[in-house]
Amino acid sequence: MNEDRIIELEIKTAYQEDLLQTLNTIVGQQQQQIDRLEATCSLLNDRIKSLSTEGSSGESVDETPPHY
Repeated sequence: MNEDRIIELEIKTAYQEDLLQTLNTIVGQQQQQIDRLEATCSLLNDRIKSLSTEGSSGESVDETPPHY
């Protein structure tokens, strides 16, 4: 009976180790995705800032056409 319990505990430990490895892989993939999204947001933010400074130095972007 004691040996059956030890085998059961070893099986549970093996499943937990497998689950932990799977979760670790998923977390690593999610971190890479977060890093890519942060880089994209930073690039878009810089692009928006550059467009807003270009628009303010020249003519108004939303200026009404002369025929109105």
